[in-house]
Amino acid sequence: MKRNDIRNVAVIAHVDHGKTTLVDQMLRQSGLFRSEELDKLVGGQHGLIMDSNDQERERGITILAKNCGIRIGDVKVNLIDTPGHADFGGEVERILKMADGAFVLVDAAEGPLPQTRFVLKKALAAGLRPIVVINKIDRPDARVGEVHSLMLDLFIELGADDETANFPLIYASGRAGVATTDLAVEPKDLRPLFDAILNNVPAPDVNQDAPLQMQVMALQYSEFVGKVVVGRVFAGKIRKNQRVSVVKQKDGSVFADTVVQVLEFDRLAKREVEEVRAGDVCAVVGIDDADIGDTICPADAPKALPPLTIDEPTLDMVFRVNDSPFASKEGKPLTSRELRDRLERELQHNVALRVAPGDRESEFVVSGRGLLHLGVLLETMRREGAELAVGKPRVIVKEVGGAKHEPYEYLVVEVPNDHQNAVMRLVLERQGEFQRMESHRGTTQVEFQIPARSLIGLRTRMLTATQGTAVLHHNFLDYRPLRGSAAGRATGVYISKNTAKVTAYSVDGLAGTLFVAPGEDVYEGQVVGEHGRDKDMVVNVTDPKPLTNMRASGSDAKAVLKPPTRFSLEMALEYIEDDELVEVTPKSVRMRKLYLKESDRKKLARQTV
Repeated sequence: MKRNDIRNVAVIAHVDHGKTTLVDQMLRQSGLFRSEELDKLVGGQHGLIMDSNDQERERGITILAKNCGIRIGDVKVNLIDTPGHADFGGEVERILKMADGAFVLVDAAEGPLPQTRFVLKKALAAGLRPIVVINKIDRPDARVGEVHSLMLDLFIELGADDETANFPLIYASGRAGVATTDLAVEPKDLRPLFDAILNNVPAPDVNQDAPLQMQVMALQYSEFVGKVVVGRVFAGKIRKNQRVSVVKQKDGSVFADTVVQVLEFDRLAKREVEEVRAGDVCAVVGIDDADIGDTICPADAPKALPPLTIDEPTLDMVFRVNDSPFASKEGKPLTSRELRDRLERELQHNVALRVAPGDRESEFVVSGRGLLHLGVLLETMRREGAELAVGKPRVIVKEVGGAKHEPYEYLVVEVPNDHQNAVMRLVLERQGEFQRMESHRGTTQVEFQIPARSLIGLRTRMLTATQGTAVLHHNFLDYRPLRGSAAGRATGVYISKNTAKVTAYSVDGLAGTLFVAPGEDVYEGQVVGEHGRDKDMVVNVTDPKPLTNMRASGSDAKAVLKPPTRFSLEMALEYIEDDELVEVTPKSVRMRKLYLKESDRKKLARQTV
């Protein structure tokens, strides 16, 4: 039977195409909130309600999929806001299984970008028929007709049938909170979008009399009740105090447990109910050993649902105990046991992550979808007060038919017309393959296929070459035979000879770019700058000016130095080479050599020769 009182809708789009802003406006216009109540949630009128995580608000992206429940007339709509960045695609893949429909947002000026292709492909593979929402129609450079044609081409390219390719189309401005099905009609509110959801998203087709089957799609934690499992009830009903059996996706084993609470999504919160019926999305308290992908069944009839399939990671990185001379000065260095426990906790809800033992007892190989995926994990750990060190990101090479294959990415670069030559040169010299180019109002959009390893370090160099104007988007494409070697860092670095404070006198004569400023503490083996030659150079940046009866140390103030270059965490990870590490603490991001002493580095170099 169909449950016509429920709609489960996923909101999917490329990063920064405005889906979270649109969902916020849907909440505001649902009639379930007072405007003062919403403003209080975000601390101001222009905050984003759904982006509740600190890093989400700082970075301006959605990292974690989130559920909320609104009502359109007598119909409850479970809205699922998903991440837009390719590195968090693991969230999108499993969340789509909770939905019966989706609407795909696309920017009216930028058109479909790599993540649009990715999420649309996943939606079509899940059997969904998406509604297309062309957002930001009030942009001065909007090109609505062209974007409509590009979306139609994309549907056909991805193998959509005729009925799916004839998609419902909505024109919207998420910031203004308006939508329309006809550009000739002045939009007033989001009613056309609400109507499109009711008319085009199918009601869930379920059997409420069958034995219970609920699949766990996400995990949450509460300081009051512990682990909370979130998922969709595919058959039967789940009730408070019910005895259930849980079938593990990993090995098919079964264990028994009791449901303590059943919670349904009501607006932005959860509300305790006695039972939830098939077709709805809910949260369950009390099943502490359940993991993502597990199936909750009746105690006497355990039967697993098909397992969740998540694309494999493409990048790995070594996480290790921080052994620098400054360890414990700014945070708590994790021991190998604490680091392992922290990574195992992350694995419980971060389904696209993999962790394996490293070559040493104090290190672990962590694999993820991309640099941002692993960077967000590191940023979370440093905000928890932890200190650790990480190595250079490496792409994961697979054996296919006896030959080595590497991941390729689809790269799109948007840049002003006068910088397009710099973009072409940088990408092509890194084995990128040109696909197409399109110009629009002074901006050129260039598309490439490029090895994933060639992307490491590309963003920083491209921003330098284009004076900070380039915008890069990329998404996993496929695996292809390994070709040649990736270009490394073209310049050498300055390495500190001593452990002390940097002085202006000692760095005044150094050519190139410095990463530290006078007065900062540095240690032996720390990377303190970059020079123009191709070999690393050990320098003394801590010598004080000698005192004589003719000179005073205060004359250091006359040294004129450029401000040092400061690296974000992701920039530092892109910059380092194989023999270097990034030291991550709650207050600092430092780059250092793997072996701090120059004698140890020379000994290793002789052994490798």
